[in-house]
Amino acid sequence: MIDTEAISLLQELIKTPSFSKEESVTAHLLEEFMNSKGCDVKRKGNNIWVKSRFFDPDKPSILLNSHHDTVKPNAGYTRDPFAPTIESGKLFGLGSNDAGGALVSLLATFLHYDKKEYAYNLIFAATAEEEISGQNGIESIKSDLGEIDFALVGEPTQMEMAIAEKGLMVLDGVTYGKAGHAARNEGENALYKALDDIGWFKTYQFEKESEVLGPVKMSVTQIEAGSQHNVIPDQCSFVVDVRSTDSYTNEDLLKMIQSKVKSKITARSTRLNPSSISKGHPIVKSGLALGLSTYGSPTLSDQALLNCPSLKMGPGDSARSHTADEYIYLDEIEEGITIYKRILQPLLNPKSE
Repeated sequence: MIDTEAISLLQELIKTPSFSKEESVTAHLLEEFMNSKGCDVKRKGNNIWVKSRFFDPDKPSILLNSHHDTVKPNAGYTRDPFAPTIESGKLFGLGSNDAGGALVSLLATFLHYDKKEYAYNLIFAATAEEEISGQNGIESIKSDLGEIDFALVGEPTQMEMAIAEKGLMVLDGVTYGKAGHAARNEGENALYKALDDIGWFKTYQFEKESEVLGPVKMSVTQIEAGSQHNVIPDQCSFVVDVRSTDSYTNEDLLKMIQSKVKSKITARSTRLNPSSISKGHPIVKSGLALGLSTYGSPTLSDQALLNCPSLKMGPGDSARSHTADEYIYLDEIEEGITIYKRILQPLLNPKSE
């Protein structure tokens, strides 16, 4: 696959709506494209993957993964979000930056190396429901992919290496009191009780702080209490957004929080865990040798659902994601393909050239 094919494929993907849970047509496009390249393509739901033609179950495997679902276009668009137009070196269109550029760049890299036998197997996966962290995305095919030694996850990072990524846990808090008339000294105000715990969420600092991601961040984002102005509320509900780091698992954080506050705290899910990869890992060392920089990412990706070391990097800029008139530079895609190939080369060590 040459760069012009990558651009053409991305244009076809942009033309085709692929909102989360509605990616069947882009899945078919990717399936057909990879079939045309002689790949033995597998599909489950709207997830597409292929293992290298010299796949050896006794060798370690590298996963190359990005997603083909998109958010819905926002009201600020001045262009047709499904018209893949090129102007001044920019390719416009919904999903061009997040994460179409990374997707086609990783696919180009896979096809480049899918010709010989290497020290690692390569697996390419184009997955669904990333934008909603859905259960029918990469999580649903992990057993089909088999054991993964490490993953290269394609997201717009300006080809910087995100060696750690914050996780997410949404908590529901509830306090209970006793209703009474607001004009008399009656009842037990559940709202006041909740404020004590809300103050704790605002100020508490966990003992361990991540070297790359910094402290765990907790933000109370919603609150609801009371039925009318003259009734003391007997229940108060609030929501907490917790951005976890590699210093704690989500399960550990949940237990600690529950032990510190009086409210009843439940997690909607603990599955979106923080992730990290050592600076001494071969893929990171390879990137550093190329002059690439490292950082900790505050944004969530499918890394949260992988149970192996993973590095997030790709062409494009995260600041453009989910914005009106989304675009990616064509040069960014070309650079992405080049760097993906170069960062993998020292690890693959071809048996024959």
